[in-house]
Amino acid sequence: MASLRFGMPHGQSGNMRDDNRAAQKMHNDRMEILIDKDKILAVTRQGRTRAEATDWFRVAAGLYYLANLMARETIDFKTVDREFNRFVYHTLGGGHTITSILQFMSGRRVLPVLQSERFMAAFTATCTEVPADSIPFLLELNLGVAKNLSKLEVDGPLHDWLTAQKAAQKTRDGGAQAEGI
Repeated sequence: MASLRFGMPHGQSGNMRDDNRAAQKMHNDRMEILIDKDKILAVTRQGRTRAEATDWFRVAAGLYYLANLMARETIDFKTVDREFNRFVYHTLGGGHTITSILQFMSGRRVLPVLQSERFMAAFTATCTEVPADSIPFLLELNLGVAKNLSKLEVDGPLHDWLTAQKAAQKTRDGGAQAEGI
């Protein structure tokens, strides 16, 4: 198993390059993609165990990636994937890519992270570029891509969670409209 390079909670690994410590911006002709590595790693370091921290990294990095797909301009996927893959490789080690992160995020193992109050508090406080209310949409987008690639129907615990989130949002929105807000 590859060693984790993002450090354990309340500590720093010291293995990250200086250029990985500062927020990085990639420039791609007409668009700018933000990978705020420090913020993703800050969320990661708040995981209490190695396994939890790894899962938190996967979800935080995956949400950033998916949020970056929402650009209005044409996306050079080769450039975007290369930058994310480099970051993932430097953090988790060989064999890990943005594709493996997105696969993780389309499965049932993502639910404990999404349902963790500690993760959601850390992520929303630290990663303000990805609004909390966009998370269900981003996950649904990811599931939709997985469905198109696999040609299988999307079903399971994550789909059920997303359906419940949509229903809760409609209830909140309907309640606000009923109150005249």
